[in-house]
Amino acid sequence: MLTILKPLKLNSKINRSLLALALTVAGAVCVWPSPQTFAAAPTDKTAVKVTTEHAQGGSTHFFVENSELSEVTMTFDFSTVNLKSDVAFPYTATFKPGETAAFTLSPLDTNTGWQYSFTNYYKLGSSVAVPDDYVYSLPYAPGTTHRITQGYNGKFSHQGSNKYAIDWQMPEGTAVCAARGGLVVKVKDDSDKGGGSLKYDPYNNYVLIRHDDGTLGHYCHLKKGGVVVHPGQIVKTGDLIALSGSTGFSSGPHLHFCVFMTHDGRERESVPVKFRVADGEAITLVEGEKYRAPDRQIDVTRIASRK
Repeated sequence: MLTILKPLKLNSKINRSLLALALTVAGAVCVWPSPQTFAAAPTDKTAVKVTTEHAQGGSTHFFVENSELSEVTMTFDFSTVNLKSDVAFPYTATFKPGETAAFTLSPLDTNTGWQYSFTNYYKLGSSVAVPDDYVYSLPYAPGTTHRITQGYNGKFSHQGSNKYAIDWQMPEGTAVCAARGGLVVKVKDDSDKGGGSLKYDPYNNYVLIRHDDGTLGHYCHLKKGGVVVHPGQIVKTGDLIALSGSTGFSSGPHLHFCVFMTHDGRERESVPVKFRVADGEAITLVEGEKYRAPDRQIDVTRIASRK
């Protein structure tokens, strides 16, 4: 919770100040060190920050500095005294990489003191993405076959935000290929821990790829040291991106994949997609079935070098 009180006299110069936000992908609690101070040293190490600009007349302009490689969606909830806003709270918006003006608070009565407090949350991804009808490739090597152990609406863990996720049974070290091309926005492959309970979720290794329609493709439970792409890299459909594993919340070696967008700063939502199988048909995959990827060439030397 962040509370700001208006000083007795406002400095006539525009003052740009960085809010001391303790931001995580799950949420944020904001603490202002003194009601008489408009600046505080940042303590967070995240790639998303909120800044303010104070102007004559008491208006406070809020900006979002997004240093991620994809959009972020943020939700702000404010409590105000003697202030009006140009947006309604709670306020959710998607912000592109870079700095974006978010909203402005202005005093109702400039002769009376004002204050505000707020919380905010953010998640990677866009709430305004429009999923297209792209047909995805199976995310493994051409000519190989893997069985789906958990499909859409799977009873074990594919509920809520993971409703439209797919799990393929896959020996550790199996080549994982991009189901759709795009921009690599985040990777993690420093973990060797995994297990069948949620306490292992923070140890999940993954690759996150932004698609042309604004959705994100999430490849999870990858092998330690098994990611072969890097943030900022453009990949094409079928490119080798990682080796499968069993890290994070995983009861055994498999690949978890889903396409998602965000709902607000707290929640994301998965998107149902179709896949191209060996006979060329575009279908919705079914739990328990085996699917063979269409034949084509892949650079196996890169796979061997990572095992």
